[in-house]
Amino acid sequence: MRLNKRSIAYILIAGTLFSCVPAKKYEELKTRQDASRDEISALKGLNQDLEEENNELKSSVDLDKKELEQLKSNVEKERADYDALKKSYNRLQETYNLLSDKNNAQSSSTKTATEKLMKQLQQTQLDLQAQEDALRTLETSLLKKEAKLKKLSSDLEAREKRVNELEAIINKKDAALANLKKKVKDALLGFENNGLTIEQKNGKVYVSLDESLLFASGKYTVGAKGTDVLKKLAKVLETSSDIDIVVEGHTDNVPLNGKGDIADNWDLSVKRATSVVKIITNNSNVSPKRLTAAGRGEFLPLDMTNTADGRKKNRRIEVILTPKLDELFELLGE
Repeated sequence: MRLNKRSIAYILIAGTLFSCVPAKKYEELKTRQDASRDEISALKGLNQDLEEENNELKSSVDLDKKELEQLKSNVEKERADYDALKKSYNRLQETYNLLSDKNNAQSSSTKTATEKLMKQLQQTQLDLQAQEDALRTLETSLLKKEAKLKKLSSDLEAREKRVNELEAIINKKDAALANLKKKVKDALLGFENNGLTIEQKNGKVYVSLDESLLFASGKYTVGAKGTDVLKKLAKVLETSSDIDIVVEGHTDNVPLNGKGDIADNWDLSVKRATSVVKIITNNSNVSPKRLTAAGRGEFLPLDMTNTADGRKKNRRIEVILTPKLDELFELLGE
């Protein structure tokens, strides 16, 4: 899956001109924006899907290993049985040869002894034939199990290789995220826990900025302090070209009966996200292709208590940093 981030950014930036756009064009833009949100949501779940596939592969490999060990044990037992049967067969063959030689050496005067010996010889021959039949059956079974063992070993090796490849990519991505988180923390030292939090989860780094750090109530113009924070963040993002950036605007659930270009919380969240994107692009070399601005309105709250403190937490900007997943896409495509 590849997101057309340039299209999304252009659609959202165009939101600032909604009051000048004809109704039909506005609806088209809004439809494309909704489709883009669905793609973004699907991307957020990708890392979890990959980890689940990795865990499933690990479980499958563990089962294969157990089956392989059991099969090895069975093959070893059958080899032992085969060797024992072979020895028994050889002993019987020797006995048969001795009896046959002894029978040939008997004179005609010992007919009774000869008949007795002949019966023994016949019985030995029957036993020998049974041993030969059992030996052939065991050989066939052993060959089948050895072929299955070979295939199972090959399958197990292929699965372990795939698991190792997935783990290597995921570990590489997690290490890159941890390093990025450290860079962001170092760059924004002094702001953390003062309206700003930085968290690594679900394979991404979340930089959350309170409304009070960026905007006046009901406004979407970023203040001086917020601009300073975003400029420092932008400089870090310049050095991480393999990271995609989603800027989400969030509001509380208090209805906003605005005028002009701010009609409701949806409008406010979109415009706030767009304002942040513009500051990042205007104050760094971060490519606009890597940026997505999204308005979430009041529909993804952090706090459900509906208290003053809860609503304050919900009014925020989240800058979500996601590693590019090209390697994982290619591996899964194989």
